Amino acid sequence: MEPGKENPLVLSWHDTAWLPALDPTNVMDYFSERSNPFYDRTCNNEIVKMQRLSPDQLNHMTGLEYVLLHAQEPILYVVRKQHRHSPNQVTPLADYYVLAGVVYQAPDLGSVLNSRLLGAAHSLQGALHEALGYSRYHPSRGYWWNFKDTPAATTAATTTSTISSNAASNTGASLFQRRRVDMLLAELAAKFPPEPPKPETADVKPAKAADKKQTRPAS
Repeated sequence: MEPGKENPLVLSWHDTAWLPALDPTNVMDYFSERSNPFYDRTCNNEIVKMQRLSPDQLNHMTGLEYVLLHAQEPILYVVRKQHRHSPNQVTPLADYYVLAGVVYQAPDLGSVLNSRLLGAAHSLQGALHEALGYSRYHPSRGYWWNFKDTPAATTAATTTSTISSNAASNTGASLFQRRRVDMLLAELAAKFPPEPPKPETADVKPAKAADKKQTRPAS
């Protein structure tokens, strides 16, 4: 689709003046109305219509054309837009269906797959967010699921989780936990090594002035 151009998959068109009389003989005339946004007036159908030629002449022309692909009276008609290269070779470009007199463009395979993938991704994202609310974790127990359906079950599950956590905190650590803690402490010690101890210096006190009492000389 060109930038700035409205997506044709969200468009529809109808003309109420034609609705009661639609049938396989006039549905192509209905589709070729000038107000129909799906109809390209540069097609071979317009040339045949202006020159009042037989519709069979389309098979001997090359270029863009519209043909009635399927008719399920009185409610459904399928019109195909195609490029004719020769009387026996055409390239389909788009399909349109007239349902109860309203014309729509049929989605292509890429649009259908894109829509389905977006819907699946949205549902999966919602499921993951929902599952995330049920996950629990405790260092001594690891991860587990806590599914809660009612407020009473939520309260009971919370109480049970608290009791289990308190009981787990009172039990001794497992061998795996001790090894894990030792490994983490070793990594922390390697990243942040302790500072080497500073050498101790002897405190040298300044010599004090002689405080001895001077003895008087004998007289």
